[in-house]
Amino acid sequence: MLLQEFLENSARRLSDKTALVCGSNRLTYAELDAAANRLAHALRSRGVGYRDRVVVMLDNSPEAVVSIFGILKSDACFVLVNPSIKKEKLGFILNNCRASALITHEGKWDTVSPVIDGAPSLKSVLLAGDRGQIAPSELLMRWNDLREQFPVTRPSRVTIDVDLAALIYTSGSTGDPKGVMLTHQNMASASTSITTYLENREDDVILNTLPLSFDYGLYQVIMSAQFGGTVVLEKSFLYPYAVVNLLKQERVSGFPIVPTISAILLQLETLRNERFERLRYITNTAAALPVSHIRGLQAAFPGVKIYSMYGLTECKRVSYLPPEELDRRPTSVGKGMPNEQVYLVDDAGNVITRANVVGELVVRGANVMKGYWDNPAETAAVLRPGPYPWENVLYTGDLFKMDEDGFLYFVSRKDNIIKSRGEKVSPREVEGVLYELPDVVEAAVVGVPDDLLGESIKAFVVLKEGSKLTDSEIKAHCTKHLEDFMVPKIVELRKSLPKTSSGKITVKGL
Repeated sequence: MLLQEFLENSARRLSDKTALVCGSNRLTYAELDAAANRLAHALRSRGVGYRDRVVVMLDNSPEAVVSIFGILKSDACFVLVNPSIKKEKLGFILNNCRASALITHEGKWDTVSPVIDGAPSLKSVLLAGDRGQIAPSELLMRWNDLREQFPVTRPSRVTIDVDLAALIYTSGSTGDPKGVMLTHQNMASASTSITTYLENREDDVILNTLPLSFDYGLYQVIMSAQFGGTVVLEKSFLYPYAVVNLLKQERVSGFPIVPTISAILLQLETLRNERFERLRYITNTAAALPVSHIRGLQAAFPGVKIYSMYGLTECKRVSYLPPEELDRRPTSVGKGMPNEQVYLVDDAGNVITRANVVGELVVRGANVMKGYWDNPAETAAVLRPGPYPWENVLYTGDLFKMDEDGFLYFVSRKDNIIKSRGEKVSPREVEGVLYELPDVVEAAVVGVPDDLLGESIKAFVVLKEGSKLTDSEIKAHCTKHLEDFMVPKIVELRKSLPKTSSGKITVKGL
């Protein structure tokens, strides 16, 4: 199955149904499919086609969704980048993947124009927007010209499911981003598994405030096209009350969040007075939900299924916790999703069979990436021989424990363990205790060099507005609930914490 066939199949069955809502724009499946066909023909007219890469630098918008499917229909591979990307990183990605085309908005021209001449592989730049302030050139095409110049017929195709569908760039250990290579088979497998355990259906309406450059946001579009649902696409979670209103107005049934969103939601004074009659499930990934957030969401959204999940770009999704297990195992991220196997290994690579022993998580399944683009060394470090001679399995670099029933509990990144007083400390465990304080909105724990301790533990904490909680009181709470070597030596109160483009707290900026 090819990803664009998700859209085409739904367009045949549900041509007049609304596929996408974005601001005042409402596109049916037939309209979305026709627009994607036009884009595919436009790309082909510029020499873009089979096995080429097309970079998309757009905010969440109808053009971004059309670009995803149009690029696939042209037999090319899409490369979504965050629209706030800086020119140096954009230039690196364009040249690293040898992009044949770039789709962006004229409002991004100040970032784009300095790097075009330094990207000799580019055959075309397609500009959305209607201000017309960019001088015409042979390289440029206008989005607004697509409707008049190109047909709505489906282009011919040569792509098969083992061809690349997407390159998703993620942080690299060398400082340069790595391009995760995902085939149609990888992504279709992941989408099928996720929609299976979420029990998605045609009448589902998904509200997505996450950037499409973040694979969690991207898959909301892919999955909805697969089961024939509707995506309500917002640019961000910047205006939380507006998002709450959308949940009601659009009769949303599925709401993907990250912990930053839950922290903001739970501070809304009127949230518990609202009623969301159609909301069926909330999902969370990127980072584990603190138990206090889980309890708050359960109180604010009674009867709504809450899915704690874990994943990484290299395989999209690893595990989910069935909602009925949430009260019994609130700190677990569940078991491997359908059509996937997961297990833990020790430092020697031996499979761990005993419960509650920390080991590195290994993932096996059709959703596992093919490697990092043009980076055999990094690929070999994480893709290693599996049970069969022809397959590789993914060594995630994440440390987990597994209980007697097979449920997974995140401990830390392998390279993120703090060593203090000769003991190993999981930042996640300390953060969990910090989140038990009702006034703590966000927390991040890091190790800092210490001549006596090796590393001392430092906690960065964001408090609710108006809170009088002090750093001494926070330390006292930790002393009461943690072993002495795990108690933060330093607590720094901040108004906010640095985050990635996907809303995940990052310690790099601390």
